[in-house]
Amino acid sequence: MTASLPVSALTSSSGAGFPAVQHQPQRSGHRPLAASAPVPAPAPALRLVAQQEGLLQIHTAPYRGSFGAVLSQALRGAGLGSRVLVTQFLKGGVDQGLGSSIWLCGRLQWLRPGVPACLSEPAAQQELESLEAVRQVWAFSREQLLSGAVDLMVLDELGLAVELGYIDQAEVLATLERRPAHLDVILTGPAMPPELMAMADQVTQLRRGL
Repeated sequence: MTASLPVSALTSSSGAGFPAVQHQPQRSGHRPLAASAPVPAPAPALRLVAQQEGLLQIHTAPYRGSFGAVLSQALRGAGLGSRVLVTQFLKGGVDQGLGSSIWLCGRLQWLRPGVPACLSEPAAQQELESLEAVRQVWAFSREQLLSGAVDLMVLDELGLAVELGYIDQAEVLATLERRPAHLDVILTGPAMPPELMAMADQVTQLRRGL
């Protein structure tokens, strides 16, 4: 049978003892702390970039009725300080014309040709007075566009006026290509020529029954 010796007896002949091993007591319910993961750098704050150039937008539909929503946008812009021109090329019956245009919000000019009724027939079937009234409205709108006199221009039924022969398509395309960079132009109405659709920055098509 082997007798056990006390720890103090386990010494060398020189008197130096084995180094004592000390154990730290573990607290119940606590785990050793793990190394913390690196904290990711915060994402940079998002900033909205102001629109530098105006857009050519088209709101079209197979029926005559895409103007209402755009008019509300034009009124809102005028109320916020933008200069706006709204031209309806084929709407009449309210005794307007260049000398009798309506002003809203002090900054929105609403222009129609001085014709006794709305125009829906080809230009070849209209009287010369009606043709001249539409062309006067187009000439004024074109001058305002090229000079950059407004911030937003709404041209209602321009495509239909081109299709019916009231306004020359080549002149319309050349004018829109030369529009100032800051100017927003919105075309509304049916019968948009493919060339106009190809120029647009944004196209909105309205549909019924869907």
